[in-house]
Amino acid sequence: MKSKIEKLFEPYTYLLPSLLIFGIFLFYPFIKTIYLSLYKTNNMGEAKLFVGLGNYKDLFQSASFYNSLIVTGIFVAITVSVSMLIGLLAAMLCNKSFPGIRVFSMAYALPMAIASSSAAIVFKIMLNPSVGIINKLLGLNINWINDPNYALICVALLTAWLNSGINFLYFSAGLSNIDEAIYERASVDGANEWQKFKRLTLPGLSPILFYTLIVNIIQAFQSFGQVKILTQGGPGESTNLIVYSIYRDAFFNFRFGSAAAQSVILFVIIMLLTLIMFRLEKRGVSY
Repeated sequence: MKSKIEKLFEPYTYLLPSLLIFGIFLFYPFIKTIYLSLYKTNNMGEAKLFVGLGNYKDLFQSASFYNSLIVTGIFVAITVSVSMLIGLLAAMLCNKSFPGIRVFSMAYALPMAIASSSAAIVFKIMLNPSVGIINKLLGLNINWINDPNYALICVALLTAWLNSGINFLYFSAGLSNIDEAIYERASVDGANEWQKFKRLTLPGLSPILFYTLIVNIIQAFQSFGQVKILTQGGPGESTNLIVYSIYRDAFFNFRFGSAAAQSVILFVIIMLLTLIMFRLEKRGVSY
């Protein structure tokens, strides 16, 4: 017979491997980041001078940091809206049975299997002002990624396309769970396609839409590879997303304390947005 102590601690022994992995790769780095954000560091990233909230005060007095927040907000808005729209439209197109449906489904889901760095390199060639296919097709002569008016939009659209593949799978799964009989009854009652989409499809997809929105926002805030390859935060600071700003501060300027402070601020922003969305969940999500 097991003692009371053994029965009390037995469940935790099953959780121990997971807690150990989370502790090494998640909790410790997070605590270390908060710790470093309170210090000035040397070029090796070692904490040397305790400054408390000094790194945070410096950030909120920096025009570059505010620009980074604004640029990131615009980037996230474009990326999330476009990627979800592409994913939803593709899922609705593939929600019917017709010859070649698997080929189209594979094509729409393909972006999720492509590394952001590989896509960025191809995209950079396509946007080349002299030999790029985009200028050739449109008959233009625009230096897309070196023009501050277009650079952020180009990076955002590439990211949206990369994220659209997983969105397509999410929405396809959601559409498959909606009973076709309700559409037939709506047609008998005289509902047109827009009415069926608004009154039946969107409410039926609301849980998937809510989940996809949260995932896409988190992914958009963490975008890095495409910025590093396409623009490196430029021209000027027009694509200096907060994640790239963290990278640049840490590994170019060797200001690990400032980079850690920006990481903490990014975490707080994502956490607050997620909490707000969960607070609003009951208003727009029907299960």
